Amino acid sequence: MSSLTLDLDTVHLTDEQFYQLCQNNRNLKFERTTKGQLIIMSPVGGESGNREADLIIDLGIWNRQTGLGYVFSSSTIFKLPNGADRSPDVAWIQLERWEALTPEQRRKFPPIAPDFVIELRSATDDLVMLHSKMTEYMDAGVRLGWLINPQQQQVEIYRQQQEIEVRNLPTQLSGEDVLPGFNLSLSCY
Repeated sequence: MSSLTLDLDTVHLTDEQFYQLCQNNRNLKFERTTKGQLIIMSPVGGESGNREADLIIDLGIWNRQTGLGYVFSSSTIFKLPNGADRSPDVAWIQLERWEALTPEQRRKFPPIAPDFVIELRSATDDLVMLHSKMTEYMDAGVRLGWLINPQQQQVEIYRQQQEIEVRNLPTQLSGEDVLPGFNLSLSCY
């Protein structure tokens, strides 16, 4: 099953109503676009879940060694500056930016764009939708993003104010100046 997008033209959910919808339906994963469309995401299978966990582990180990920020899983929804509520598969926020949020902002859906995101395409993900989501992240201020596409054995690298770079797998990725010293070796998925 792929995701389901509901156009709520006549219904506008406030941020609090969207938060309560998510809390009351914890077995479902929601996102919301800048246009207010409600997206109900399907769960991923075992292979995608394992790959996502490996990505979080790799980034988490680097982050523990450097202490430069905070790592987040796909269960975290971020309230982006453009009004969208998005949940990347892996996210990282610089320490100072995260700690500048109030405890209340950290507890709910943090009103902040991550510095770094990874989207891992699962078998049910629509590539056009993922491209749109990555563009939305960059427009919201994400500094570096990777879209890993096992189906086409590629990774797309998104950077602020630059063309998208496409690499074939296997490849070595660098966290560049966003994640200094972080390197990720991607073998064939």
